[in-house]
Amino acid sequence: MPSTPDSTALGTAAPQILIEARGLTKRYGTTTAVDSLDLEVAAGTILGLVGPNGAGKTTSMRCLTGIIPATSGVLRVAGRDVESEPLEAKRELAFVPDTPHLFDYLTVEEHLRFCGRIHQLPDIEARIDRLLAEFELLERRHHLPGALSRGMRQKAAICMGFLHDPRAIFLDEPLTGLDPSGIRNMKQSIRRRAEEGGAAIVLSSHQLELVDEICDEIFVIQGGRKLISGSLAAIRAQLTGLPADPTLEDVFFHLTEGQPHPGDG
Repeated sequence: MPSTPDSTALGTAAPQILIEARGLTKRYGTTTAVDSLDLEVAAGTILGLVGPNGAGKTTSMRCLTGIIPATSGVLRVAGRDVESEPLEAKRELAFVPDTPHLFDYLTVEEHLRFCGRIHQLPDIEARIDRLLAEFELLERRHHLPGALSRGMRQKAAICMGFLHDPRAIFLDEPLTGLDPSGIRNMKQSIRRRAEEGGAAIVLSSHQLELVDEICDEIFVIQGGRKLISGSLAAIRAQLTGLPADPTLEDVFFHLTEGQPHPGDG
C-alpha cells in the first residue's frame, strides 16, 4: 500500500510562527504576575487571550511587545528576539492598549504623520487616506483628541497601530467605546488583516462573544498560568461536565469559577 505524502512533499509548509513565548515569566517583587507561559501564534491566525481580571493578560502582552521587560523567558516577534533585538522586533508589531494614549495638541492626521515618520513610510499619504476611510474618520482628520468621542479616539489609536502594516498585532479590548457600526467594522478589519495580510494577532477581551466569533484559537489564562489552549472545538473535546453544545462562556466559567487569580491584567 503506497504511503501518504507528507505536507512538505506536497509543498504545503506550515505557516510561519510570528509571535512566540517560551517560559514567559514576570515577577514584581514576590508576586508572580505571569508564570512560565508558552504561547505561539502563526501567520494568519487570531488568538483570543481570555481570563478573569488580574489573570496576567495585559502583562503578557506588554512583555511580548517589549513595553516592560520579562523576568525570564524567550520572546520572539517575526523571528526577532524582543530582548536582544528590540528595535527590529518593534518594527514588526503593533500594540493597541485598552485606553488610547493620544497627544492633546496633535490632530488625528498629525498623529498618523508622526507615526509615518517614525516608520519611515514613503507612501504615507495613501496609507493615511485609506485608514481614515476604513475607520470612518475622514471627517475627523483635523480634530484634536479633546473633540473626539471615546470610540473615535480608539479608532485613531488603531489607525496608528495599523499604519505600517505590522506582521504581529496585539489588541487589548479593541471594541471599547465603539458603537454597533464601529464594532462590525472593527471585526471585519481585524479578520481582514489576518486572512489577507497574513498578520498574527493576539486579541485580549472580556467580550467572549467577540472572541468566539473571530478568533481561530483560544488561550485561557488565570493566576498568570495557562489553563488550556486550542480551537474551541478542541478545548470542548478535552473537558468533561460541560452542558450540551457549550459556548465559550460555558467553557470559560467551567475553567475559572472559584479559582484564585492574583496578578495584573
